[in-house]
Amino acid sequence: MAKARRAAAVLPSMQTSGSKKCPCLGFKLREVASVYFTMVAVFLVILVVALQGSAPRGTYFPYKVPLDPQGLLELSWNVSYPEQAVYFQILSRELKFGLLFGMSDRGEFENADLAVLWSDGHSSYFGDAWSDAKGHLHMDSQQDYQLLGAQSAAEGLYILFRRAFSTCDPKDYLIEDGTVHLIYGILEQPVRSLQAINISAIHRGLQRVQLLKPNITIPELPSDMKTMEITAPGVVIPSQETTYWCYMAELPDGFAKHHIVMYEPVITAGNEALVHHMEVFQCAAELDSIPPYNGPCDAKMKPEQLNYCRHVLAAWAMGAQAFYYPKEAGLAFGGPGSSRYLRLEIHYHNPLVFKGRRDSSGIRLYYTGSLRRYDAGIMELGLVYTPVMAVPPGETAFVLTGYCTDKCTQRALPAAGIRIFASQLHTHLAGRKVVTVLSRDGKERQVVNADGHYSPHFQEIRMLKELVAVFPGDELITACTYNTEDRTKVTVGGFGIMEEMCVNYVHYYPQTQLELCKSAVDPGYLHRYFSLVNRFNDEEVCTCPQVSVPQQFSSIPWNTFNRDVLKSLYGFAPISMHCNKSSAVRFPVRTASPPRADVLHGKPPGQG
Repeated sequence: MAKARRAAAVLPSMQTSGSKKCPCLGFKLREVASVYFTMVAVFLVILVVALQGSAPRGTYFPYKVPLDPQGLLELSWNVSYPEQAVYFQILSRELKFGLLFGMSDRGEFENADLAVLWSDGHSSYFGDAWSDAKGHLHMDSQQDYQLLGAQSAAEGLYILFRRAFSTCDPKDYLIEDGTVHLIYGILEQPVRSLQAINISAIHRGLQRVQLLKPNITIPELPSDMKTMEITAPGVVIPSQETTYWCYMAELPDGFAKHHIVMYEPVITAGNEALVHHMEVFQCAAELDSIPPYNGPCDAKMKPEQLNYCRHVLAAWAMGAQAFYYPKEAGLAFGGPGSSRYLRLEIHYHNPLVFKGRRDSSGIRLYYTGSLRRYDAGIMELGLVYTPVMAVPPGETAFVLTGYCTDKCTQRALPAAGIRIFASQLHTHLAGRKVVTVLSRDGKERQVVNADGHYSPHFQEIRMLKELVAVFPGDELITACTYNTEDRTKVTVGGFGIMEEMCVNYVHYYPQTQLELCKSAVDPGYLHRYFSLVNRFNDEEVCTCPQVSVPQQFSSIPWNTFNRDVLKSLYGFAPISMHCNKSSAVRFPVRTASPPRADVLHGKPPGQG
């Protein structure tokens, strides 16, 4: 074997707040180093390219997620807002002839932005590449994935590189707030060139994360803080790709009112790649008792009472860290008027169908009896769960918008307003984008939360980069974009997984009586739509009062005219406001015309 050439052996340390930018690689292909190969063709050493830059040491990679279900590839990263760049570190436990890592719109390997490490069996190479619509790889003329180094360790090989948020390269993915679909591939055979890599024939997959984590100062925790673990004991993870597992927990007798100030995941060692997301719900206070349960959420033998456990106390998704409440507020649980019963829901993602894997994962709550100044509250924004809001089949980007109007906030919010500090966006399977904006005096003032690459398979409570102040008379507008290209029937609003929702659960303080601030189109105007469509179409549309709204929608022939009129109806017809207290009693707010923030001009909020 030929002796490897060493280009550099030391990885200089650098903190993200004061580092210098690395210059872009000015050539199409960079030979990284020669490598040793064993009989099983595993990388033993990969030497470092000498570049004018450095990477944070391991302790400065606070975010971590497994890329593949077996845990062979582990991604860690850090965000430098001063540099507008992300630093990546990939640990490969069994690297053979290279790997692909990158980003794409929704996790496709076509039209993707990629960093590629590959070997021809003699030398190894690293480059910034992109794939075309057919999945063929091309070296990018602008090298924006900047290799910083590599280091061999007992656990495997660490590869470090850097990527700016925005590169002004049309072939590159724009890293922005919200969900990012990461893709990876493992090369198990040598390849003579980048173009020779057949991405359809390699072991590959995707992982969703929020790359741009907010740079938030962690508040000081109280000295009398206690912990409570809500974990599902002795679960044997079913040997199927997707499982939702439910476990009922119970607070101690006489548990007084406390404030949750923090929570974090508890993952059984070895199952980090299988536990996709978890939530803890509190049950309705009206339920006197709920039977014990530890089993699949969709089982026929599941107690019916579990359906009334919907008040979110904690939510975690893969890649998320601990969640901290602001120092002024905590989430109340326990005490009078609060249910003793909690439901833990775990989503297991087991694409390799492992059998017999045991798990006892869950969420650890940190709470205190020394109540903070404010109770935190959770408010639902968006659309009411009703079939009057519908998406025709075959749509690529159909927008539905829900309003929390000035009349509702005027009546329900205190004079000093509220402060939103976190948000959880929610749709069902057709959702592709979600955005909520704050409007004041008819003008869009601030984006509360936006996810332009939203996935219904990745929902987490996200801390906002800054508090959003909402005052009486403000409007909160939530728009959801749906894709129904793969559907032949209309999709109506509702609770079913094939029906749709458009919700933003905003976490705020101080808690008010306002728990739900949502809208839907006025049903009378929808009936006019059905009558109009019936008049102008050859096929008869059912408009009888005794026929349900979903049935009337199902009878519509979805031609261009009927689609356009429905879009216009949702854009300009009066809306029915639901301005509800926690008791489900409505604040007295009349039907109104939807607010028209002047920056929208027919576009979804936040895209003016």
